[in-house]
This record gives sequence, structure tokens and C-alpha cells, in this order.
Amino acid sequence: MRKSSATHLVLIPSYNPGPKVFETVRAALEQWSPVWVVVDGSTDGSTQPLLEMASAQPGLRVLVMPENQGKGAAVLYGIREAMRLGFTHALTMDSDGQHPPERIPAFMQASQLAAAAMVLGRPVFDSSAPNLRVQGRKISNWWADVETLWSGIGDSLFGFRVYPMAQLERIMRHQRWMRRFDFDVEAAVRLCWLGVRPINLAAPVRYFRPEEGGVSHFNYWRDNVLLTWMHSRLFAGFLLRLPLLVMRRLRQSRG
Repeated sequence: MRKSSATHLVLIPSYNPGPKVFETVRAALEQWSPVWVVVDGSTDGSTQPLLEMASAQPGLRVLVMPENQGKGAAVLYGIREAMRLGFTHALTMDSDGQHPPERIPAFMQASQLAAAAMVLGRPVFDSSAPNLRVQGRKISNWWADVETLWSGIGDSLFGFRVYPMAQLERIMRHQRWMRRFDFDVEAAVRLCWLGVRPINLAAPVRYFRPEEGGVSHFNYWRDNVLLTWMHSRLFAGFLLRLPLLVMRRLRQSRG
């Protein structure tokens, strides 16, 4: 039975996702309402069918950005409109079918029980996951642990998660970064710096081959250069915040 909420919505940033986006949206709608899709300047012909789906599907809304600006920019666009309408939390998920829609209710429930926290997906990989991607993300996860004094970010890159929108918008309002592939990591780290507690829940992830309709925009060299630059910035910010983070950790241990 589909659940609905006046405070929590599903937010799906979408850029040239191929036909998997329609399966993703339908599966999300089976679990939750409302579901919003933010079309990030797609040029693959998916925009008009999504708008037609929205006109026929209660609980679905499609926002269209005129040009591609990146995942983080699409999420920011969506949460600002959602906050204007009174929503407080957004579960973000990819449009390519990798993330598990059946886990939406559990993540939303965890967020509703701990509204001040962020609920982060901890990916459970199967044999479809490229080994290079699985091993490579361990480097980013290690750096995120260091940059937050091991505050409990289980996986820094997995984008299936629930954000408290006011805190996320506050961070992004003052950042020129966090607009593309660097969004997920930097959002988790900076929210930890703000004192937002992470809750980790397991979530299976599926990688689809091209013949199965899978689409990937990951570029190994470009995106790893972006991650390296991002972690350099975050580590510098961590050093500046280190006394505050240590004091907060000491207060938590005494409490």
C-alpha cells in the first residue's frame, strides 16, 4: 500500500536516463507520494513523456531545468521549490534504476522518527557492480571518515538517502561547489559538520548493462579529478573546524 506524506517527498534528479527512468518513477510511486522528478536539461527525449506521466499520475510532479547543471544543482532546484510548499525532507534517488524503491518506506520512517538526522543508504552490491567502482569508493569513504572524525558516514557516495532540506539548502546557499558529481560526498560531510547525525540503513544496488537499458554518466578520470579536488577542499575545511569537532565529540561522549 502506497504511503503519503505532507512533509517527506521522493526527489529524483534526472539527466539523459534512458527508458529506465519510467520504470524508476512508476516503482517509486508504488511506494510513496509525492514523487518529484527534476529534469536536468535532458536531451534524450525523456522530458515530454515524463510530463505526460505527471499529468496522468496523482502524486507525481515534474520540474524541468532548461539546461544541464549537474545533480547537485537539480537537487537544490527541487528542494527549494519543495520547501516553498512546506515540505521538510527529501529522499533522493537516481533515475537509472540502480536504487531500490522498495526501501523508500523504511528510509522515510527512519527519517520521520529522527527528523533532525540524515538517513544514508549503505549499498549492498551484487555481482552486477563493477569491481573498480566498488573498490574505488573505499578511498572516498576513508577521506569522508577522516574529515568528519569518524562520525558514522557509512558510504559517502551512495545517493539513496533522506536529507533534512533546510540544513542542506543552508549549506548549498553558501557553496559554489556541490553542484555535480561531488554533491553526495560533500553534502554528507558538511551536514556532519553542521551537527546533523547520520543514520545508516542497508540498501541493495543494481548496475544494469547497456543491453538492459543501463545508462552511466560516470567518467573515471573527470569524476575522480573532481573528487580529489573536493576532498582537498574538505580536508582544509576539516582542519579549520577540528577544534569545534573535537569539542562536540567530547560533549557527546560525556552525554
